[in-house]
Amino acid sequence: MMEIIPAIDIIGGQCVRLTEGDFAQQTTYNSNPLEVAKQFEAHGIKRLHLVDLDGARARKPVNLAVLESIAANTSLTIDFGGGLQSDEALRQAFDAGATQITAGSIAVREPEKVKQWLMQYGADKIIIGADFKGNNIAISAWTEESNHPLQDFMSDYLQTGARLFICTDVSKDGKLQGPATDTYQQLKLALPAAELIASGGVTTVDDLKALDKMGVKGAIIGKAIYEGTIQLKDLEQFLC
Repeated sequence: MMEIIPAIDIIGGQCVRLTEGDFAQQTTYNSNPLEVAKQFEAHGIKRLHLVDLDGARARKPVNLAVLESIAANTSLTIDFGGGLQSDEALRQAFDAGATQITAGSIAVREPEKVKQWLMQYGADKIIIGADFKGNNIAISAWTEESNHPLQDFMSDYLQTGARLFICTDVSKDGKLQGPATDTYQQLKLALPAAELIASGGVTTVDDLKALDKMGVKGAIIGKAIYEGTIQLKDLEQFLC
């Protein structure tokens, strides 16, 4: 069964969503991220994708207190990303209660460092953030497009021990227009060893059913929950 992974994005300690990763297109949904996390947990959800958007811009964690609060007061398995650019930042995230971390821009800029993290912590602890625009990887809180083709980028990390990938279609993120199912299908065929977590554009329960049928490991859901196009009770059918 595909894992259901709600997302909480943090700016200024509050739960927000951006459209296409654009900080100018920000909607604040709740001033208390812990309250949101507890709602997820109450509906049987086990996983949480927590993104420190302030940290992504600052290139160092800014909202570790939010991570610490959710980790201490729920039993959710948290993967944490945003601003994790150093060994110290990684230690801070794990110490604050993250079960896994997502290596985003750093995985493009400093692949040797991330490969060292994979060796040190293991492939079950380090998720590679493969955010993409078109066919290329996007970095720096999605404000820059790199010249790294998505499939080549993932293939290289697979060969060096990575297994988990969050693949976010930046062009679809926050727009409630459906996920990049064609891209995920191509990646599944080309890189069968990669465990894909689909992110960006998930809008309806039918989107989730399509992704589940495709065999992706997990699906991250953000705006659809906050805007109500997917109700938390609708997710219970996907939970073991």
